[in-house]
Amino acid sequence: MSDALDKAEDAAREAAADTDVLRIVAAVLATQQAVQQQTPAPPAPCQHDHGRRSGRSAGEWIGLSCAVCIGGVGIAFASIAIAIGGMSVAILAIVLRSMWRDIKKGR
Repeated sequence: MSDALDKAEDAAREAAADTDVLRIVAAVLATQQAVQQQTPAPPAPCQHDHGRRSGRSAGEWIGLSCAVCIGGVGIAFASIAIAIGGMSVAILAIVLRSMWRDIKKGR
């Protein structure tokens, strides 16, 4: 009979240990449910203005294209002026070299 009593005591101890594990599992499940039921905070509103449409109007594009054309013509004239100036300096250098040779020869 003592063997049956020992078996009963072992079973009771095992049940008590299982009860502790079940309590822990129940606490974890309850915590997970509580976290899932919390509603997240709403996102912060954007800081930019949604009322203004993006892009440029037709007048702005026409103004930009006119500015680019005028700038291109200005660059073209500037490069022509630089070319003329360079040619003038080259001709002046050739003339002065010729004059210097003539002066050295005594003419």
